Amino acid sequence: MRTSSVTTTEERCCAAGEQPGSPDSGIQLQVLPTAEAVAEQAALALLDACLARPRRPLGLATGRTMVPIYAAFTAMVQGGSPRTLETLRNHWRSFNLDEYVGLGPEDPGSFAADMRASLGQPLGLSTAQLLLPDGRAADPDAEAQRYGAALREAGGVGLQVLGLGLNGHVGFNEPPCAADRRCRCVSLRASTRQANAAAFGGDPSRVPERAITLGLAEILEAERILLVVTGAAKAPVLRRLLQSSPSADLPASWLHRHPRVRLLADAAAMAA
Repeated sequence: MRTSSVTTTEERCCAAGEQPGSPDSGIQLQVLPTAEAVAEQAALALLDACLARPRRPLGLATGRTMVPIYAAFTAMVQGGSPRTLETLRNHWRSFNLDEYVGLGPEDPGSFAADMRASLGQPLGLSTAQLLLPDGRAADPDAEAQRYGAALREAGGVGLQVLGLGLNGHVGFNEPPCAADRRCRCVSLRASTRQANAAAFGGDPSRVPERAITLGLAEILEAERILLVVTGAAKAPVLRRLLQSSPSADLPASWLHRHPRVRLLADAAAMAA
C-alpha cells in the first residue's frame, strides 16, 4: 500500500489476525512473521495517526527498532499522493520520548540528529515540528519540567510509539519505576548504555550517563499506544511483559493498565 487512501488500523488488525489481550489488560497482541512486516504495519499505523482528526501530537521513539519503521513510513509517504505529504508538512507536530544530557542536534549520537535524518530531511519537516528535550540545557531538571509542560500545553499525545528495552524500560524509564513518574532527568544503567553503544562507535563509555525522559505518567496519558518488539534478543523481556502484572520492577508492565495498547511483535520476539 503506497497511497494516502488507507484502510483503518482496526480493519487491518482483524485481517492480520490480531489476538486480543487478557480481560485484565488493554494490550492487543499482533504477531507478524518478520521484522519487515512489523515495520510496515507500524508505518501504516503512524500514517493513520497523522491523517486522523482531530489532530494531536505524535509521540515518537528512537533506537534500532524504530529505524525500519521510519524508513517504511517515509517510503510510504513519498510514494503516495503529493497532498498527503503536504498535509503532513503543514500539520506535523511530534514529541520525542527522550534525549541524552549533554548532546545537542549537532552531535551525531543525539536523538535530535537521528530524528532529523530519519524524518526531518526525507519529509521536509522543520526542527520546530520535531520536538525533543534540549540535551544542552544548563539545568537538565528545569528542562525536563519545561518539556513536560510543553507536552501538556499541546494537549498530550495522540499515538505514542514505543520500543521495549531489554530490562523492560520504555523511554528511559529504567526499573524500578512507578506509573506516576513524570518527565525528569534520569541516570542510565550500564546495560542500557551498552545497548545504545552502536551510535557511539560501539563504545558504551561514550554513551552519556544521563538523559531527560518523559515518564510513565505522560506515556499512559496518550490516547493510544503502539508498542513494537522485534528480534530474538527481546523474547525474554517480551515474555515477562505478557506474563506480568503491573509492577515498578518492569516499567513496561504498566502498559497493561492502558485501555488502548497495540503490540506488534515478530515471530522471533515471540519465540519461547
